Amino acid sequence: MFAANFDYYRAGSVAEAGELLVKHPGAKILAGGHSLIPLLKLRLATPATVIDIGRLGELRGIASGDSLTIGALTTHAELARSADVKRHAEALVEAASQVGDPAVRNRGTIGGNIAHADPASDLPIVLAALEATINIIGNNGKRSVSASNFFQGVMMTALQDNEVITSIEIPGAPDGQGTAYAKFPHPASRYAVIGVAAAVTTNNGTCTSASIAIGGLVPVPLRCSAVEQVLIGETLSEETLTTASEAVNGSNGERDDLGDNLLGDLFASADYRKAIAAVYVRRALATAVERAS
Repeated sequence: MFAANFDYYRAGSVAEAGELLVKHPGAKILAGGHSLIPLLKLRLATPATVIDIGRLGELRGIASGDSLTIGALTTHAELARSADVKRHAEALVEAASQVGDPAVRNRGTIGGNIAHADPASDLPIVLAALEATINIIGNNGKRSVSASNFFQGVMMTALQDNEVITSIEIPGAPDGQGTAYAKFPHPASRYAVIGVAAAVTTNNGTCTSASIAIGGLVPVPLRCSAVEQVLIGETLSEETLTTASEAVNGSNGERDDLGDNLLGDLFASADYRKAIAAVYVRRALATAVERAS
């Protein structure tokens, strides 16, 4: 299929992109194109104007210091091979390396990915677990939104019509922290049927903090507070990890984190996804704990 007609502008700067967004209400931003172009071709999106920011060097790059700052136009392939990202957030390297195929990874960007906010996308899950911050600029100036507040529903975010994501910031990893991402990929699309990101900090074998997020099963990346509560303050034995993982879907007899708003499709029903959620939580936790040791 072919996209409906639209006006095309290539922005020469972030400031110009902002001006164009104000001048053309309802315009769509084009970054790497792997989220927007399929929607245009299927006519699921029919904007009158498309604004291309894909060549803006000011939105590219990875900077490492007390925290990790990732430009919005950094590609999945760049994330997957970055030593700085691996040192700060190995889970993000794992997630980026599993996005789509090589063509997608070399063109798709982290900013475009999270702005699209597909509930089966990998990177939002990791950013939620790592308590990342999304930095945004718009007509009213700059602002920052936590990942937990940025994703608001199926393909819905806190991003306003005249705003552009500039960067993503991930706090520096404390001593004794390990992170991991475990995924059950759809065999055709490579999207996450279930994706789980875990960040676990230990001290002498005891869990001092934990952050676990799950995606693919619910409309937004969901922090698994029931799992985290089982882990914190406990010695991280095999039994503890199993009990914690079972807390995600209530298979340990306790109330689960998931609620009733579960996603499902012809490939994997909501009941099936809920049933296997504990398996992938357990896998992510086991790897994160191993890396924390």
